[in-house]
Amino acid sequence: MGDIDAWHLFYIKNIYMIYSMTGYGRAEANFEQKNFIAEVRSLNGKQYDLRLSIPTLLKPFEFEIRSMLNSGLLRGSVECSISFKQNGSLKQSCINNELLRSYYNSVLPVAEDLNANTDGLFSALLRIPEIISPSLETLKDDEWQICKDALQNAIDQLNTYRLDEGKSMEDDLLLRIENIERLQVRIADLEPLRRDIIRDGLVRVLEENTGKENYDKNRLEQELIYYIEKIDISEEQVRLKNHCDYFREILADGEIAKGKKLSFILQEIGREINTTGSKAYDSAIQKCVVLMKDELEKAKEQILNIL
Repeated sequence: MGDIDAWHLFYIKNIYMIYSMTGYGRAEANFEQKNFIAEVRSLNGKQYDLRLSIPTLLKPFEFEIRSMLNSGLLRGSVECSISFKQNGSLKQSCINNELLRSYYNSVLPVAEDLNANTDGLFSALLRIPEIISPSLETLKDDEWQICKDALQNAIDQLNTYRLDEGKSMEDDLLLRIENIERLQVRIADLEPLRRDIIRDGLVRVLEENTGKENYDKNRLEQELIYYIEKIDISEEQVRLKNHCDYFREILADGEIAKGKKLSFILQEIGREINTTGSKAYDSAIQKCVVLMKDELEKAKEQILNIL
């Protein structure tokens, strides 16, 4: 099995779950008196954004490290910090003799011209970062494999954290959709009453202004049919039900990153709720619409942190 397949093995085992974008993972490895430490953090973000901090020793492997993080985390604002600590004897260092001579020959004449004390000049020059540097080291293939395994372990820990948080988020999202559907059933019960209220209201206005016998009842029925068709919300309710069903379908499918798609579906749900509210002309239905919007906003807040 290739490396990329191994990176996705965690997702394959939990393919029908949703993942939060928030997580943390940390792993260590020890070899040749070196202590390798990898820490990975992620927060929610619209795209994949990586901030990577690695020691010079790992610069030759930076592309592979970035590839592992990208393949393993997919989305979010990611911060990865990798460090080496030396165990046992001190790390060997080397002195840049030519640079030291250059600094010394440049600074000494100036100090003498100024009659400055030169007793601490040499020790001061040795504190310049470029003068003394760690001896050049490289990682052997087996050492790099140990580091890779530790980094993958940190990524897996982060994804386990994401999965645990995603389970509670999935339960909350399903609750929000169920609440919207319960309110939709309530609206369906109120719809016949709304039509009767609208009809009775129009008849009352006509009778008050023209008298009970001074209007064409057939024409009134035609106008009522036209008016009620304009404010009919049955199509919106059908689409709303379909969107809620599709939301559940996406939650249950095998796609790893579902956050953006779920967000688009919530936008469509919101559009149908808003249209229902604008056509309602009924206080009881308007109250249901307000409660639906409240549930929708809670769902949107959760979606922002879903992978």
